[in-house]
Amino acid sequence: MDRARTAALAGRCLLWAGLVLPGVCADRLGLNEPRPLWQQTAGAGVLAVATALARRRPLTAFALTAALCLADAPALFSLSYGPALAVFAVLLGLRAERTGPAALSFAAVAAVGTVRIALGGGDPVPPWLVMTGTLLFGGVLPWLGGRYWRQSRELTAAGWLRAARLEEKQRFAEERARLRERARIAQDMHDSLGHELSLLALRAGVLQVAPDLPERHRAAAADLRAAAADATDRLHRIIGVLREDADEPLPLAPAGETVGQLVARAAESGLPVRCETGGRPVEPGGVAERLLYRVAREALTNAARHAPGAPVVVELTGGPAATVTVTNGTATQPSPAPSGGGSGLRGLRAAVTAVGGTFEAGPHGGGYRVRARVPERAAGPPAPSRAPSAPFTRARRRVATALGAAAGAGVALVAAAAGWYAYTETHAVLEPAAYAALRPGMPRTALDLPDRQVQDPPADRAPAPPEGADCRYYRASGELFVSVDHYRLCFDDEGRLAAKDVVPRVGGQQSSVHEEFTR
Repeated sequence: MDRARTAALAGRCLLWAGLVLPGVCADRLGLNEPRPLWQQTAGAGVLAVATALARRRPLTAFALTAALCLADAPALFSLSYGPALAVFAVLLGLRAERTGPAALSFAAVAAVGTVRIALGGGDPVPPWLVMTGTLLFGGVLPWLGGRYWRQSRELTAAGWLRAARLEEKQRFAEERARLRERARIAQDMHDSLGHELSLLALRAGVLQVAPDLPERHRAAAADLRAAAADATDRLHRIIGVLREDADEPLPLAPAGETVGQLVARAAESGLPVRCETGGRPVEPGGVAERLLYRVAREALTNAARHAPGAPVVVELTGGPAATVTVTNGTATQPSPAPSGGGSGLRGLRAAVTAVGGTFEAGPHGGGYRVRARVPERAAGPPAPSRAPSAPFTRARRRVATALGAAAGAGVALVAAAAGWYAYTETHAVLEPAAYAALRPGMPRTALDLPDRQVQDPPADRAPAPPEGADCRYYRASGELFVSVDHYRLCFDDEGRLAAKDVVPRVGGQQSSVHEEFTR
């Protein structure tokens, strides 16, 4: 724990040193206006407090740094504290969960900066554009970058968690598939073996009542019939344990024979059954044909077990909706006590309804009837639906959209600032001929001066102005983004021209106009 605290303290100290370094370098290189030592120390102290609060209170750290920038420069652009503003904006986006407080802090900084610019005098548009650009590129964009970084980490963690869950789900799906295959095999065993054992019991019953059979063979046939019926019941109970859910539709295995062949084989075994067909033939090998075969086989098995000796009619009708109806009459021979079940019919009902068909089973005219209607173009039971993918990219898209919008706003702002600069500079041009025609004592109201003044005058290169005079600067040329000569006109308290000076461009020669004028 002590080692972790020491490492965290060392990290904060390195961060503070990195944030203080730009201000120290700017002061040493002369990029800033000379500042007293107490002001530099106070700025370093505020940065130290902001660094200490950056982890637990990132919003407070950003607010302190923004206040420091506004105190240093009303337009918020500060070489000393601008990098710190961007760093704490990134930390604000990275560590703060809510976006509302951050948006309010940006609005508050913009409002305070606007008030300071308005109270400072002069044309407020250029410094306001600078403040807006600085807030956008030094605050909002870094904050969005921090938000994107935070979301990327969260989405990465969520992605790994989702991958683990998908792997677990895949294991469950594989286990489910194994269980379904086992249930399908169990259902096929129940239907096919149960049907064969029922036919075996039926053959033994026919043999038992044969008139020319000796009594000892008749007793053996009776034992065989009872054993077949008992085996059928045991098979039903065992397969019932393997079945997972009798009401769930299972995949269909190929039948291997048609309904007509099934009826013929049952008739050969002694079951009094006949088959009636109508309509067009059912498409062989399709889902409808396999379902109808299963229904007919299960119904014949039940008729042989529970209604021995009763006549059975199988009606098979093809068409858009293929139908099979198995009807048996009243039993003419005693039947063994039924072993509870009904799972075969429930499974058939689930399979038929799963493909959009209808299934009916119940007493009919003293006997029992089973009817199934299946669409000829049935597509089989629907496959288990897969869970939709989580929209991980949606959050990234929102952040990317916000970054793009902020960048677009920044480009528009820079274009607006460049346009405003071009407008103000070209409308602050005093022609050399008009400057040469100016004479001392001329009233300002009588002069044809440009509409605007230079907003960033070269006062450091100009001579000392007359005491108490109101001086204005104008450009001698409309060239942009290059250094040009400037004209300075100073007016006294009565609004009369008191002095005029030529301030040369950077690297130019000092003019003697001022000396001749004041001589």
